[in-house]
Amino acid sequence: MTPVPGTGDDARRPALLLVTDLSYQARGRRYCDEDIFLASRLREEFDVALCHPRDAAALLARFDLALVRNSGPVLHYQEAYDAFGARALELRVPVYNPLGGRGDMAGKEYLVELSREGFPVIPTVDRAEDLGLLPEAREYVVKPKLGADSAGLRFLAGAVVGAELEREDEGVLLVQPRIDFRHEVSFYFVDHDFQYALYAPDPERRWVLEPYAADEADLTFARRFIEWNALDHGIQRVDACRTGEGELLLVELEDLNPYLSLDRVGEEVREAFVARLKRSLAALTG
Repeated sequence: MTPVPGTGDDARRPALLLVTDLSYQARGRRYCDEDIFLASRLREEFDVALCHPRDAAALLARFDLALVRNSGPVLHYQEAYDAFGARALELRVPVYNPLGGRGDMAGKEYLVELSREGFPVIPTVDRAEDLGLLPEAREYVVKPKLGADSAGLRFLAGAVVGAELEREDEGVLLVQPRIDFRHEVSFYFVDHDFQYALYAPDPERRWVLEPYAADEADLTFARRFIEWNALDHGIQRVDACRTGEGELLLVELEDLNPYLSLDRVGEEVREAFVARLKRSLAALTG
């Protein structure tokens, strides 16, 4: 979709390509509603067009910046995503989030790295010879490093985990102990500024989120991963679980296209988020 040249003041408004898949189906949530809302609010400051990720590389030259939102797991369109990234570098068009993220944007290898470095994450290994580094558990979670939305995730008994790793090419799968936790909680940031937190008080209904009052210890935990990722700007979501002992452990650092659950926060929080996102995007067009 090509932005139509404006007149007067509108002609100087930056053109923003919002990359999304409005048809993407997610369990228990309508991702498209969030991007329709965001597009309507971003039009207050930008000339906005929406496109599917498969079309982004071909359209990018017509825009001043690109915002990647609820476009679904990259593994569904990896070739198109790679072409989009290469085209953005060629044209020097800013992409939001930047394409150098170290979290889920680059796969889940970072969980192994953070675990080795002693960060507060769910213990994670990717080689059979390292299974002894994990705490004993009744079951283990096995999932592909390049997975998304629980694709390929399995729960296996400890006796068969080693054989499963040995059947695959080394480094393809991640293994974690299955954690009994009180709840999951997510912390949402724009650039390095905390915006809000949401949690699922019932572990069996993990998509039913409620506002969470994060304390200073919670934010110290979350900011540690934001600083580790070292993105200059962008939206990031730090997903964690709270163990029965009260400790927070990282589940994921989502730095590509994190769903924001804006329908689960109050109007004041939602408006503050939109205002902060507008300022962050505007800074890229200088």
